[in-house]
Amino acid sequence: MKHDALILSCDTATSNCSIALTTGGFDNCQVVASVSLNSGITHSRRLLGSIDWLLHESSLTLDDVSAIAVGLGPGSFTGLRISMATAKGLCQGSDKPLIGVSSLDAIAASVASEKLICAVLDARKKEVYGCFYRCSGKDVARRCSEPFVLQPEALAQQILEPVVLVGDGVDAYAAVWTDVLGNKCEKATNRQKFPAADIIGFLAAEKYYNNDFLPVDSAVPAYLRASDAELSLVRPPKEFQVVTEAKTKNNND
Repeated sequence: MKHDALILSCDTATSNCSIALTTGGFDNCQVVASVSLNSGITHSRRLLGSIDWLLHESSLTLDDVSAIAVGLGPGSFTGLRISMATAKGLCQGSDKPLIGVSSLDAIAASVASEKLICAVLDARKKEVYGCFYRCSGKDVARRCSEPFVLQPEALAQQILEPVVLVGDGVDAYAAVWTDVLGNKCEKATNRQKFPAADIIGFLAAEKYYNNDFLPVDSAVPAYLRASDAELSLVRPPKEFQVVTEAKTKNNND
């Protein structure tokens, strides 16, 4: 039957580690088991062990799983790499298909509202990752923009209608939303602050039945922006810039 697929999902895009076993999509969903951890322990120390524990407590093994889904981000670069590497390793060891789901999509899908929905994740550096969504009837929230990286002040100034804000960026920049948006802004509940693996599983079910899989060998997270390490490879150090500018000035003289 269509809704018998069992999907193992995980997301570590934020400080929260979320893992779930689900069947079905949003029209016929069931959470078999789920766990959410935000204890300060690094994801690399707890993710794989937590997956093993969840399977064991559910009296299941990887052989019972139909596919493995992972939150693609954006979010913490380290967290995204850990969950992607873990998911790929599980797929390679079990020959299961890999499904990727945007962490922003997962947060937005936790909301049912006639208002504009904006998922915002704290990107550090005084910026947020974000994306706009709308619900149509009883359908899950769907994108009405491309994902972006913006300063929260710039984002707030673009919102001209009542909006539901969801994601950990809501608390991170609470003063900005209040100052700029005022009573136009409805803020997330605790449940809607982090990507939830059960929601990722429900979104992944649609991809599963459409054979929308990621290539296990080459799949990468959706970072949205370059890391500091990558930027340092293309940006000369300040000392070099100063020397270069001085030489240019001397040559012009």
